[in-house]
This record gives sequence, structure tokens and C-alpha cells, in this order.
Amino acid sequence: MVSILAELLDHRDGNHDQGYLWLRLTEDSIQRFMPFWTEHDIQRISKNLADTGILLIHSAPYTRSRELHFAFNEQAPSSQGAEFHTEQAPRPPAMQTIKPGANRIAPNWQPNGDLIKQLGQHSIPVEFVYEQLPEFITYWSERDEPHHSWGSKFLKQVLRKWRERQSEFGRRDQEIAIFSGWQPSQDALDIMIRQAQVNPAFIDDAVPEFVLYWQERGEKSRAWNSKFIQHVRRQWARYNSALEHETEPRRIPPNWQPNDDVFDVLKLANIDLAFARGLVPEFVLFWRDGNQVHTSWNTKFLQHAKYHWARRHQLTIKNTHSLQAAHHAGQQNPSLTSRTRDRSLVDDLTDRSWAS
Repeated sequence: MVSILAELLDHRDGNHDQGYLWLRLTEDSIQRFMPFWTEHDIQRISKNLADTGILLIHSAPYTRSRELHFAFNEQAPSSQGAEFHTEQAPRPPAMQTIKPGANRIAPNWQPNGDLIKQLGQHSIPVEFVYEQLPEFITYWSERDEPHHSWGSKFLKQVLRKWRERQSEFGRRDQEIAIFSGWQPSQDALDIMIRQAQVNPAFIDDAVPEFVLYWQERGEKSRAWNSKFIQHVRRQWARYNSALEHETEPRRIPPNWQPNDDVFDVLKLANIDLAFARGLVPEFVLFWRDGNQVHTSWNTKFLQHAKYHWARRHQLTIKNTHSLQAAHHAGQQNPSLTSRTRDRSLVDDLTDRSWAS
């Protein structure tokens, strides 16, 4: 409504009274220029504008008077001042005529104190208001159009810019809790795979432990992808230090144990170390019985531990209280599938070759 009324004042002759430029709109004019509002909308919106100090209204409520006699709450220059302004800045013949009360924006135009107070009622900082001023003056100077109330136009621009800023911050600052099906974005994957050269399978295995950790903490964030990238990079650095760079495959020794670097990686992954150590005997037995060879048993076990920790997390969702009780008692819950023999060991232990 502010925009429509300002344009009508620009194109119709108003009356100066007590320093304000007034315009009287009949019901026919209002229905013509604002057909999308009912009479109750016109009354409600105009009253709100008057209550906030943007408009001055002399007419009775619109539903009774069927007219709107209004002025913008800003002192308007006299017609003599406007004519003097046009003499100082000649325009082409077709554009010479300026309606009373309209003038072009001055290079040093500033919002008055009342306008700053009105914007303050919308909780807009003064600094933000003045940040919009150079762009506003430049835009209207280039258009070289006369208007009756630069204050009302500036008010509209600042309000619009502020809403855009708030909307942008609302999207940017929205914090959410991580959910069970969370996956890193494609941009995050590109950073880890192309820039950090992380094995994609390593990234896949890191997702469940990451989700489990943050679900248990119950925290919210607006940057889960960034957190995940940091999480994977720390693990990847330790993982590389745990690699056994032997070129010749060998059988797993009967007394084999993961080295300290493996447990450092598991600790970074927030995997319970007692849980991981409990997997070692069965891991060794399986590969001894299978009589297979690999170049790095540390990496093979690391993948094995991560896989079963992720499976344990999936079952934990269904039986949280049982898992917590078992954890505090230092025991494993027999109803939870956390041992290799509860699934096909071939599927669990040979689905990827980390040494390759």
C-alpha cells in the first residue's frame, strides 16, 4: 500500500497543508488501483500504517467514509522549492514539468530523525540503515526521477533489505539435529575425495560412527558437513600412519594384535575401545581358519571394527535402555547382534579390501 500511495502522490495533484502533501482518494480510485483488497483490508492496512507513523490520515475509517484522505508523515517541500530545484538542474522539455511537492533526490540527502525512529521500531540497527544510503542515492540519482517523499521510498528500501537479511540469516543459522539417515553432501564428498584424497570406502564407514556420536550428544548444528570433513580428515591422517607398507601378503599370526595406531583411529571415531578389543580373538580365528593372506591386517581389522560398531548402533536405536545398562555393567547384551558369528563372516570381513 505504501508503494501504491506514493506512486499516486507522484502522479496526482495533492494539497499542501501544515507542511504535508495531502491526497484524497475516492472509493472508485481505491477499487481501481487496489482491487486485490477488500474494504476491510483497506481500513486495516491504512490504520496499521497510521499507527506505525508512516501515514497521517484525516478521513474517517474507510468502511464508513469510503475515502482515504492521507499524507506521508514527512514534511514535504513547497512547490516554489521544487520549481527552484528544476531551475538548478534543467531537464529535457518532455520532462520539465514537476508536480507540486515532487523533487529529485539531492546528492547529500539524509533520512531525518523521525524516519530513523520509525525504522528503529522494526528493530533495525542505525548502522544498517546508513549502509543502505549510498546505494539508494546512487540508484535514484541515475534514474533522475522526481518524487514527493524520498523518506517513504528510503523506508521501503530499508525494510525490504532488512527482511532479506533476516531471511538469509534465518536460513544460514538454522540449527538442526543430526538424523539416522544423514549423509554428507556432494560438495563435502568432493572436498574429501579430490582435495584430501580420502578413500571413498573409508568415508562410507565413517558416517555411522559420526551419526551415532552426535545423536547421543543430542546437539544441533548448522554445519554438519564441516564437522564431518574435520572428523574424517583426522581419522584419515591416523589411518595412513597405521598402514603396513609391506608389499608381500602374509597370513595373520596366531597372537596377532592391532597396533596402537589402530586404536588411535578407533578413538578418533568415538568407538569404544573395549568393544573393539573384544572383536580381536574371533577376527584372528576366522582369518587363521580361512588361511588367507593380506598385506595389512591392521587396516582389515579397522574396517571390521567400524562395520560392527555401526551395526551395533542400528540395534541400539531399538534397544537404547538395554545397551546403556549393559555398558554401565561392563557386559555385552546377548540380545544385541555385536559379534561376528551373528552374521556371515565372509560378508562382514571380505566386502572390501583396505590394503588395495
